[in-house]
Amino acid sequence: MKCTINIEKGVSALKIFAYAIREDEKPFVAQWQEDHPEIEVQFTDQLLNEDTAKLAQGADGVVVFQQLEYTQKTLKALADLGINKMSLRNVGVDNIDQAAAKKYNFQITNVPVYSPNAIAEHAAIQTANVLRQATVMEQKVQAGDLRWAPTIGREVRDQVVGVIGTGHIGQVFMKIMEGFGAKVIAYDLFRNPDLEAKGYYVDSLDDLYAQADVISLHVPDVPANVHMINDESIAKMKDDVVIVNVSRGPLVDTDAVIRGLDSGKVAGFVLDTYENEVGIFNNDWRKKEFPDARLADLIKRPNVALTPHTAFYTTHAVEQMVIQAFDNNLLMIEGKEAKTPVKF
Repeated sequence: MKCTINIEKGVSALKIFAYAIREDEKPFVAQWQEDHPEIEVQFTDQLLNEDTAKLAQGADGVVVFQQLEYTQKTLKALADLGINKMSLRNVGVDNIDQAAAKKYNFQITNVPVYSPNAIAEHAAIQTANVLRQATVMEQKVQAGDLRWAPTIGREVRDQVVGVIGTGHIGQVFMKIMEGFGAKVIAYDLFRNPDLEAKGYYVDSLDDLYAQADVISLHVPDVPANVHMINDESIAKMKDDVVIVNVSRGPLVDTDAVIRGLDSGKVAGFVLDTYENEVGIFNNDWRKKEFPDARLADLIKRPNVALTPHTAFYTTHAVEQMVIQAFDNNLLMIEGKEAKTPVKF
């Protein structure tokens, strides 16, 4: 489906085409258009690929959001239309064919900071739920079992919370955990001077593993971080550790965590991202055969809090993702410097 937000006829010399616009994004697209009546905005609910690229014909730039790969063929299809300005409504750029982007002289922007609070709050809420065995208690209550024992919880303030990655989201998560009264420690290859001055950092990941009752990941999906949580690292952790991943699925070796859950070494697992989530998350499987037995196993476990990559999904965050992406695209097509360019 292709839609156009009308503008005053004859006024616009510039056009932006947006892909994969969801119903919850449409009010913010309309809001941006109202603030920029001189720009023609068209959009579709379809993802960008080499076939749908033709929908953007006549546009000066595109605004996109997807988990699929931005392949060489897809980028070439846009370039063949004279389009080389692309604004992502999300943070991640690891699914872009960088060589092709350079070959076709693409200018690309992302939205690196749309709402750290959305993701950090989600991580904190889910962590607290796991510590208090909220799912177990809910299942008991629904079944009519209103006895307390043996479903006893752990207080957040009694935990040492280890945060790996102290960027925008990691820092908000640290503040929330401290608000509960927890002791917070952190590890990051690139230390924040203010946090370092306050003594948050430990010297190594091994130090963090040895001390933390809760370990939360807030680092990017780069080769060095793939499966950083694995059998070896879990073995170095404290017994009854809770592992939290609302960052990127490939950071965690899921099979290793399952083995940790089975053995009792890992007391709980919070995940909003999964290493094989593409094509599974954001789909309705109620009347279909579920395609991933491992994920199905995790969903059924009462000490696992799983959400389908929705930590970001708040009205505040969605608004910022749309507005910032369109702002960036307009700056580029006007020949100006974008606010958050992606540098490969």
